[in-house]
Amino acid sequence: MADKLIIVESPAKANTIKKFLGGSTKVVASMGHIRDLPKSKLGVNIENDFEPEYINIRGKGDLIKSLKKDAKQAKKVYLATDPDREGEAIAWHLATILKDDNNKITRVTFNEITKGAVQKAIKEPRDIDLNLVDAQQARRVLDRIVGYKISPLLWKKVRRGLSAGRVQSVAVKLIVDREEEIEKFIPEEYWNIYANLEEPDTKKHFEAKFYGKNGKKQEIHSENDVKEIIKAIEKAKYFVDDVKKGEKKRTPAPPFTTSTMQQEASRKLGFTLKKTMSIAQGLYEGVKIPEKGTIGLITYMRTDSTRISEEARESAKTYIVSTYGEKYYENRYYKTNKDSQDAHEGIRPTYAELEPDKIKEALTKDQYKLYKLIYNRFMASQMAPAIYNTISATINANNYNFKANGQSIKFKGFMTLYVEETDSKEQEEKMLPELKEKQEVKLDKIIPKQSFTEPPPRYTEASLVKTLEEKGIGRPSTYSPTITTILARRYIEKIQKQLHPTELGKIVNKLLVENFPDVLNVKFTAEMEEEFDKIAEGKEEWKKVIQEFYGPFKNTVEKVEKELEHVKLEYEVSDIPCEKCGRMMVIKYGKYGKFLACPGYPECQNAKPLVETIDEPCPKCGGKVQIRKTKKRRNYYICENNPATCDYISWNKPGTEEKENNKAKPTRRKTSAKKTTRKRKTTKKSK
Repeated sequence: MADKLIIVESPAKANTIKKFLGGSTKVVASMGHIRDLPKSKLGVNIENDFEPEYINIRGKGDLIKSLKKDAKQAKKVYLATDPDREGEAIAWHLATILKDDNNKITRVTFNEITKGAVQKAIKEPRDIDLNLVDAQQARRVLDRIVGYKISPLLWKKVRRGLSAGRVQSVAVKLIVDREEEIEKFIPEEYWNIYANLEEPDTKKHFEAKFYGKNGKKQEIHSENDVKEIIKAIEKAKYFVDDVKKGEKKRTPAPPFTTSTMQQEASRKLGFTLKKTMSIAQGLYEGVKIPEKGTIGLITYMRTDSTRISEEARESAKTYIVSTYGEKYYENRYYKTNKDSQDAHEGIRPTYAELEPDKIKEALTKDQYKLYKLIYNRFMASQMAPAIYNTISATINANNYNFKANGQSIKFKGFMTLYVEETDSKEQEEKMLPELKEKQEVKLDKIIPKQSFTEPPPRYTEASLVKTLEEKGIGRPSTYSPTITTILARRYIEKIQKQLHPTELGKIVNKLLVENFPDVLNVKFTAEMEEEFDKIAEGKEEWKKVIQEFYGPFKNTVEKVEKELEHVKLEYEVSDIPCEKCGRMMVIKYGKYGKFLACPGYPECQNAKPLVETIDEPCPKCGGKVQIRKTKKRRNYYICENNPATCDYISWNKPGTEEKENNKAKPTRRKTSAKKTTRKRKTTKKSK
């Protein structure tokens, strides 16, 4: 019999914690939720004040029996599920099932899975926070009501298998809206003029960009304007009007939150949101490190806070000073966003001494990449700013003004360790020659450059998460599953990392926007998140929040059900005839992507894979190039004549420059038929 029973969600987490505690403590896993709303029906009693009708999750009967047995035998039961609303709800469900008659069940939380943190948590148990539980219940019930009331309408009026969701539908709307912006965008012409100049004493060349005339900024919109300016300056003398020198500081980014970690891992490592969270989960739950045993390497990875503990700052100080020197350290306190739950710290390494390269051999390739990103980001956040020397000069040519700017790093500071990626281009480090006011400089050549304004970029997973967070839609735990869901529903598709709405996504979005404007309203969705926060703080009653939403929502559903006509979803017609009946085949989506199907179904059931081709011919034989997908849904390009008469195959589209790190060709799995011999069954004839 164990004196103490600790229940966590996952076996990996259980195995890590076991190493920190004595033999009289038993650690088991609930394998996530053990109770939930039923899948087959709404599961919310509308008439009884929206009471959830929880059931034990199918397939967990034996596990529940085992948990009950362990709890009965233990003197004390600690519910150590994750330190967030979802974890609090799992703990509450566990307590409900285990039926604590002797007041021996208690709640413990820790932000990191280290020996010190776990032992401290066991010494400081608390009651289950019912406000947090209610906030999770409110979200679950509201999302269930929205999904289970709108989704059947989509089935009835559009197509079976469709779904809607309070957060997922808003995410689709953002992507559709962006696509409409791109389609409606009209490029506008503009020009820049660059002067390549030479400083006469040093013979050093530098570039200055046209600014305007007589100190006033002037935009150039046509080639005629360019010609007029060039005519005025091509034979003019160029003088330095003024020179300004200075310093500028660049401060480090704060420690990661869930969303910034997802964004940075996407930009720097090419990880999907789902992959990032899966790897981070493993780093948090525990990795076996030589001479250390199994320990959690990072703090809890679902957080919207950048707050860091005093202990963590001290450990960072020790590492930075000993590694780089005193001048590289700066104690930094990061303010948490006012909308942040601030339940726990930002994401950071648990042990400053466990540098990524020291434990590289104990990690998988992807674990190492993400751990190094988290480690360096945190350490850099406690380092001194980078300092740049800056210089700017104004050049005058016949009263026309050019500006030249330069910068160089004086002190790298935090940039010694880490530089944050951004979606915009960083300014290159460049310096101007020593220029003096009133000095004449020599014109080498004038370079006019025509450009056109560009539409807003399509969302990537990273930029969509950033937008969702900025608009207050969803929470750290919802970003990854939201994007996974809308991809799975084929409302959007990912092409070269960009998110494109499908025709299905556009149709469903239009229907929802027209008929459920409140549900698809970004402001409304953000306000609901604020309501959940108030419930978590004990400032709102969760059933009251649901009631206020449900009345108007119910009326809208009933109205739409009566008035909405059937929406015919047209399939895209191909140029390929059905070889069985002659109809032009249509493009449909299946489990493995697009395929061709006869529109005469069920009379004609002909279907076959869709082979997509590109306009660019095979660079080796001139044949058609097909787009194929790997098991991981990555595109590659292959000649239609491969392997018969051509061996062309590439990750890169023909005509594009091969990337240095991408030169390896995708390999095709060779299949060989196994020779099998069947033994003939012989029977003796009876005489």
